[in-house]
Amino acid sequence: MPEVRAHWLSMRWLYRRSANVAYGLGQLTFATHSTLVAGDVVNERGADDMVRERAKDRTAAEAGRREAEQFRQLAEEAREVRDHDREALETVRQERERLRETAESARIESEEARLAAETARTASEEARVATDAARHAVVDAVRATADALNTSLEQMRIVEDLRRMLREIRDVHKLDSN
Repeated sequence: MPEVRAHWLSMRWLYRRSANVAYGLGQLTFATHSTLVAGDVVNERGADDMVRERAKDRTAAEAGRREAEQFRQLAEEAREVRDHDREALETVRQERERLRETAESARIESEEARLAAETARTASEEARVATDAARHAVVDAVRATADALNTSLEQMRIVEDLRRMLREIRDVHKLDSN
């Protein structure tokens, strides 16, 4: 008799267990017929036991429905969270794309500025070379002018010496003529 009672309790536990599982409502788990051993006695339940069992079954079914509704609500909330996360990820992706485009524009502008600086540096170097050449030309011109002035000065000295000599010759001739 205790084996039959244990079997009945295990069947009742299996039924309740399956009624409380999400999406398992209405899926009953039963033991097979071979669980009763030959010679076991099965107690017949009374009408009151059946009414109590039906009330318990209704309570278990209602609890299962409430639990299923809770799971449905949780699943809906999870979908909403997932949708929100997906939207947030899309916003982050768009922001990254915008930042990438901004960085690319900055890189291009930086490259253009670098090229302009390189052009300016080259022009500056060319101007330095031209200035250096002009300085050398000025120095050469000053030297040439100085040389020309020295030559003129030398010629002026020679002319002055010749004048002096001529005066002396003239003075000597005047003296001789007297």
